[in-house]
Amino acid sequence: MLGRGLRPEQGARLSLTAIQSALKRGGRQRNIAARAREIRAALGTEQLAAPARVTAAFAATTRATVGIIAELNRQISELETTLANHFETHPDADIYLSQPGLGDVLGARVLGEFGDDPNRYTDAKSRRNYAGTSPLTVASGKKRAVLARHVRNRRLYDAIDQWAFCALSASPGCRAFYDQRRAAGDLHHQALRALGNRLVGILHGCLRHHTNYDEHTAWAHRQITQAA
Repeated sequence: MLGRGLRPEQGARLSLTAIQSALKRGGRQRNIAARAREIRAALGTEQLAAPARVTAAFAATTRATVGIIAELNRQISELETTLANHFETHPDADIYLSQPGLGDVLGARVLGEFGDDPNRYTDAKSRRNYAGTSPLTVASGKKRAVLARHVRNRRLYDAIDQWAFCALSASPGCRAFYDQRRAAGDLHHQALRALGNRLVGILHGCLRHHTNYDEHTAWAHRQITQAA
């Protein structure tokens, strides 16, 4: 959008069609027509004017910034393509990509932080502890508190948080688990942490048995328990 209307008078002349096209190129998918009308109306209102030389200077710096952002986006796209090509050749790539919420970029990040030594984690609990998703129980006298672990691999923890969030729209089981945690009183990030902890355990089982994720296998036991 900035590239189409560098100067105020250029922006004021933009048509609804041009604004809608710019929004689509920028990745907008919803309410494009309404948003375009709002932008068109804002661009057409009276604004405080600046001297022509100041306007030209700002237009030049904006043009340069738009060019830098465009080049960064191009480089990021190329990097993602290279990463995907290498990641998908890994022996465990299919297992990671079968997990709900994991794609090439996030899957490669999780794999890179966990490592691929099959004997590094003796069980699912040790993998969860390394990820920092397993709860830490602190007891003192009659008081007992369940807290998040602060000593953890933060890069991996952040990746798992994003993984859990993405899984909400990819897996009915993940969505139901999250909703149950929220209904029980968990805040959003507490419920995500619990879901991430569950997903790490599922991933560990898939890697240990060399099997891809299966929605029924992952969540059927919880459905049976709830029904009982």
